[in-house]
Amino acid sequence: MKKKKILVFGAGGFMGTYLIDALSKLGFDITASDVSDIGHNYYKKKNIPYIHVDITKQEEFAKLPQIPFDAVVHLAATQPANVSKKNYDPKNYISVNVLGTINILEFCRKNIVGKLIYASSHRNTQGLWVNNKAITEEEGRAIKYDGEYAMFSISESAAQDCVLHYNAQYGFKGIIFRLPPVYGFGPHTEIFKEGKPIKTGFQIFIDNAKACKPIEVWGDSSKGRDIIYIKDVISAFIKGINNGNALGLYNITSGNRLTLREEAEIIAKVFWADESKPVIIEKPEKENSIDNFLYDISKAKSELDWKPEYNFENMLYDFIKESDNNSFGYLIEKRKNMLKEGI
Repeated sequence: MKKKKILVFGAGGFMGTYLIDALSKLGFDITASDVSDIGHNYYKKKNIPYIHVDITKQEEFAKLPQIPFDAVVHLAATQPANVSKKNYDPKNYISVNVLGTINILEFCRKNIVGKLIYASSHRNTQGLWVNNKAITEEEGRAIKYDGEYAMFSISESAAQDCVLHYNAQYGFKGIIFRLPPVYGFGPHTEIFKEGKPIKTGFQIFIDNAKACKPIEVWGDSSKGRDIIYIKDVISAFIKGINNGNALGLYNITSGNRLTLREEAEIIAKVFWADESKPVIIEKPEKENSIDNFLYDISKAKSELDWKPEYNFENMLYDFIKESDNNSFGYLIEKRKNMLKEGI
């Protein structure tokens, strides 16, 4: 059987690395592309072509094979977790997330690419976040126009509309995966929050559990989020690549709301380093920045024949295995360099 040819933009990132690893094991013919040079050595060892392309510059697409790829996966984006205060520029969100997406769509149209799968954040539904109400694909958007995610949400919403425009105007097969926070080994130690580097709450919980120190749960511990493990996201991409009928927007989430209290208890169960009873202390008087959101995944289940396989506890055990193997260690190096440059 002829190998499907897949082009991945954002190949040097978290999702791109996991996706290409999975596609490679399944025998796909892969071309990797990214604006960063840090993935060159990693992909060279795997004998996978890695082509430096700045998606904001149309002329750079000439570096790529001008062939009808079976699928293009678009993971390239500017997002707040990777942007320091000194590097913040709203034009960068428009340039990368909107103009970059248009350039990719034009590349796909000109080369008669079979389909595009675009990974997009769930942040543009922020006004719809209500406790225990599962948001469907049909409910539209409700952007919050202030805060660090505003330009990100505005630009990604425009990019989604560009994909839908190409579907309608050119009979294009564009798929949009709406993703919540995606967990996995690589990016979940430190991020930029409102332009400043911080250690994530997820990592703080793990560090305290490993040291058998009390885990403090701030604010309302019943607040919860619909998060997903990276390997479940990757299985959705593979389903999307192989599905000939999929089109438009899909929620790719766990379909379950994990409360902050549950997150702390499960992390303590998995990481507590001795036989003593884990100590979890609730401090409702201290604010937390956790949001409540939940998504309906019935469309992805019925049309893609996809469902998540990992619950939060299983995710953590697999997270440990990936950390011990350090297969994608260069992602940690990339994160450290990003933080160093941003300070």
